[in-house]
Amino acid sequence: MSNLFAIAYPDLATAQQVREEAIGLQKQRLIELEDIVVVERREDGRIKLHQAVSTTGAGAASGALWGGVIGLLFFMPFLGAAIGGATGAAVGAATDVGVDDTFMRQVGENLAPGSAAVFLLVRRATADKVVPALARFGGRILQTSLTGEEEEHLREAVRAAQGSTV
Repeated sequence: MSNLFAIAYPDLATAQQVREEAIGLQKQRLIELEDIVVVERREDGRIKLHQAVSTTGAGAASGALWGGVIGLLFFMPFLGAAIGGATGAAVGAATDVGVDDTFMRQVGENLAPGSAAVFLLVRRATADKVVPALARFGGRILQTSLTGEEEEHLREAVRAAQGSTV
């Protein structure tokens, strides 16, 4: 079962640094992420989701490939690729994987204008390595899927990690 963590930061740049750090930790096999998204509340109040994976792009590429293959059967590979790409893009845009976009937008509405949050959907993590690596960026835990006791333990571990880096 995966756990959700939403952490607020004062600006988009810090949130993006946290995402890059988490991706680096994943490459080191210290954390296994199912999804990671940066949610930005712009100065004008609009919410922007910075997804790690574009389902629209992946759907378009897959659709174009299969459309081209099917188009070869009918001697129209370019038409098949075009139709397949458009269909794949539409299906990809309608697909929502990982953290629910509507939920992230709702949480994003509570952010101060100009700030951002990182949503991490974590399958597993080596907490004694991951918490200090991410705690150095500061941030405020907005929401988790942990129990109350586990969340308090996490907050204590973050405070301890921030205290040792100061």
